[in-house]
Amino acid sequence: MATDRAIARDAEMLSAQLQAMRDRLFSPTSKKALRKFSSGEAARLIGVTDGYLRQLSIAGEGPQPETGAGGRRYYALDDINGLRRHLAEQNPTKARHYLPRRDAARGEHMQVIAVTNFKGGSGKTTTSTHLAQHLALAGYRVLAIDLDPQASMSALFGYQPELDLNGNDTLYGAIRYDEERRPLSDIIRRTYFDGLDFVPGNLELQEFEHTTPQMLAARQAGDSKAMFFARVQEALRTVADDYDIVVMDCPPQLGFLTLSALCAATSVLVTIHPQMLDVASMSQFLFMTADLLSVVREAGGELNFDFMRYLITRYEPNDGPQTQIVGFLRSLFGDRVLTAPLVKSTAFSDAGLTKQTLYEVSRESFSRATYDRAMESLTAVNGEIEGLMLKAWNRAA
Repeated sequence: MATDRAIARDAEMLSAQLQAMRDRLFSPTSKKALRKFSSGEAARLIGVTDGYLRQLSIAGEGPQPETGAGGRRYYALDDINGLRRHLAEQNPTKARHYLPRRDAARGEHMQVIAVTNFKGGSGKTTTSTHLAQHLALAGYRVLAIDLDPQASMSALFGYQPELDLNGNDTLYGAIRYDEERRPLSDIIRRTYFDGLDFVPGNLELQEFEHTTPQMLAARQAGDSKAMFFARVQEALRTVADDYDIVVMDCPPQLGFLTLSALCAATSVLVTIHPQMLDVASMSQFLFMTADLLSVVREAGGELNFDFMRYLITRYEPNDGPQTQIVGFLRSLFGDRVLTAPLVKSTAFSDAGLTKQTLYEVSRESFSRATYDRAMESLTAVNGEIEGLMLKAWNRAA
């Protein structure tokens, strides 16, 4: 059998098995659904006590919880957000505490966070997906965008690209150069995560890498459509009124798509796995990024980041060489390295077996020590990023 046919057959077999797995995991609709949260979890998310939440329930105020065995109360995320809105209406002076959404009238711009590195396995998808979900759980209006043709973030959101997406269903549909270009608002999809919308990815994103050189050549002949570095930014501007934060999972390559995403970004996270080969690779990535972005700036591109930070991922605190590399990076970059690292944990990989994140699985699914350690790390990382975002909005963290 010819090699291309053998590879195509392998792809078909793998796709069929992934579809069967999804049918088992998310039957009967084959769609993901978010678990309900205990009253204690809901209270922590809203920023009130469990006792106060109970009083609201008894008084019939706001969305009512589902009652389980032993009278335990459980809230869906849309119930939690409904309670946030109710409390903000009842307590206008504390409205921002309950609903931390950005205030455009105060000059709080939509925060666009690009998560990037051109080396695979650095934890970009884990970081970006958990960050987007953390911010949605905190009450922000979030848009997550999968810019990677390999579509790992899309898989975590329950999509199987070759089955669930047609043409023009990715961001490429909103940034392409021809008459088939679509409004981004038509491409955005609601998710099972209330307050979190999504733009999935698939292989068609690679078309941007192919068509952009043609448009650059056309621009030399007088065609102004070829300003590739502004296309993602222009698409995001059309939906800016609907979101507080955009989180983009960039592809593991420094191509036109990544450059356009960086030009649209207000902030950048560079994920680093603390191994010497990864650090050496990052050095080349930074040289190439600086060179290419300087060309973009000379061509009129805007490059004004609120913050750029390096995030240590898959960190093993008991690994001596890793600890040395982390110390080396901190000595070089100072506070541009986030204080909190994202630890390596089987909790992330175990949750991934069912295409879930740690925010989607319950604590009972793991040993408590494993789950708590991973969640403590995740909370510290995402809280630090949220603090930087609030600082950019001139708010106290």
